[in-house]
Amino acid sequence: MRSDLMKSGVDRIPHRALFRALGLTQEELDRPIIGVVCAKNEIIPGHMHLDQIAEAVKAGIRMAGGTPVEFPAIGVCDGIAMNHEGMFYSLPSREHIADSVEIMANAHPFDGLVFIPNCDKIVPGMLMAALRLNLPAIFCSGGPMLPGRANGKKVALTDAFEAPGAVRTGKMTEEEAEDIVEHACPGCGSCAGMFTANSMNCMTELLGMGLPGNGTIPAVESQRIILAKHAGMKVMDLVRENIRPRDIITEKVIKNGLAADMALGCSTNTMLHLPAICHEAGIPFDLRGVNTISDAVPHLVKLNPAGVHCLVDLNNAGGLSAVMKRLDELGLIDPTARTVDGTWADRIARAEIKDADVIRDRVHAYSQTGGLAILYGNLAPDGAVVKKGAVLPEMLVHTGPAKCFDSEEDCCAGLYAGKVVSGDVVVVRYEGPKGGPGMREMLTPTGAIAGMGLDSTCALITDGRFSGVSRGASIGHISPEAAAGGLLAYVRDGDQIAIDIPNHKIELLVPEEEIARRRAETVPQPPKQVSGYLKRYRAMVSSANLGAVLD
Repeated sequence: MRSDLMKSGVDRIPHRALFRALGLTQEELDRPIIGVVCAKNEIIPGHMHLDQIAEAVKAGIRMAGGTPVEFPAIGVCDGIAMNHEGMFYSLPSREHIADSVEIMANAHPFDGLVFIPNCDKIVPGMLMAALRLNLPAIFCSGGPMLPGRANGKKVALTDAFEAPGAVRTGKMTEEEAEDIVEHACPGCGSCAGMFTANSMNCMTELLGMGLPGNGTIPAVESQRIILAKHAGMKVMDLVRENIRPRDIITEKVIKNGLAADMALGCSTNTMLHLPAICHEAGIPFDLRGVNTISDAVPHLVKLNPAGVHCLVDLNNAGGLSAVMKRLDELGLIDPTARTVDGTWADRIARAEIKDADVIRDRVHAYSQTGGLAILYGNLAPDGAVVKKGAVLPEMLVHTGPAKCFDSEEDCCAGLYAGKVVSGDVVVVRYEGPKGGPGMREMLTPTGAIAGMGLDSTCALITDGRFSGVSRGASIGHISPEAAAGGLLAYVRDGDQIAIDIPNHKIELLVPEEEIARRRAETVPQPPKQVSGYLKRYRAMVSSANLGAVLD
């Protein structure tokens, strides 16, 4: 056992003495020692109950003959960190989480690991750590939040972020907004729509690293506790059989995950985290190849914010195994791909599609192509990402004048001051991995645009990124970013920008000679002064199209 390095033999007498201080018996030390990485904290609604998940996981480990040892991981709530300096730290926290788990698991040589995340950057950070360490491992998330009910209708966090724009433009009263405050997020769990947290928890299951239900069983259901116990038991099988994350996450699995991503219309952040995950696994990630998959896969499931259904509806419809069953029927996945409990063929054989309105067939698909697209053109020679499944049909092709802002704050002020009008293409720059630094999410501007009723006539493009809560013609991850000399830095108010999502294009309609003149005459905005972790992050971070990994 790997844990013998810290517990066995004459030279480990002092080590065993320290374990006695923890109350561990010799019988417990004779068993495999499993690290339980729990991101429980009291600031993230999706994490406030993870101590209960951890206790269930530990019970499962003990039932299967192991000794669990729990240690923590930090987490940022993207919703609470949104639209202030806290958002500079959200994406950088992903690397910190991966690094801290690596430190803990190598300083204390565990035999296996169980990861308990739930929200935003915690999930990909832990996936990166699992692949980097390559110890037998399994994931058990905390599960999605149930939707709320306000003003007589089903609501989720999307409604809360769009409420300020609606109130400012008279489309909603302050009393109606307060009802949303009270009821949009009714309890624990990752917020109820296909936002980043649920996208990544679903992706973890699709990549084979979580048991069926990991991405969809609601946080408040007893089935979530049962799932956690099964995850604790299953990690012991993985340890005994020496099955490791890199045995599971292969190129075949990544392609399956991308196909399901397109069918589900997940957050654009999956196009930031999957390259980073592949980087840790040593798997090449072809961003251009994403469109090939998207063009072949129909959009079968449309969850909030793009549609009316929430994660609980997908769970009741059969969950992700049912989605994969549908994709297998269409010949769009490889069912021989491995999971922590067998193959996808095994899961598909047990799956049942219980609601054909939630998990549609090809004939009734929302579109015959997938929910995400990568755009290219002179504005984004290295790519940009859009959640096309959440774009209104009239905005899939759009040409309009640029309205430029050099920060998210400037954009919000401009929106509320009435500077953005119907037809504009809102440009938010210097918000990329280096320019931010930290590639902030532009949820407040996109929420304002939707709340003000401009999402049917205006687009927003940025070298920053979007929350999964964002909807509309919101195009992010523009690479190279403005701070790295990308063309976005040289766009001026009134320039015509052409967006053609079906044909994967985004172009600045300015003559080449004028662009060359601007590059010669214009100095990009100097980077804002930062210190500490952000200073180190800026010095090391790569471009968004590479996953914003640290070099």
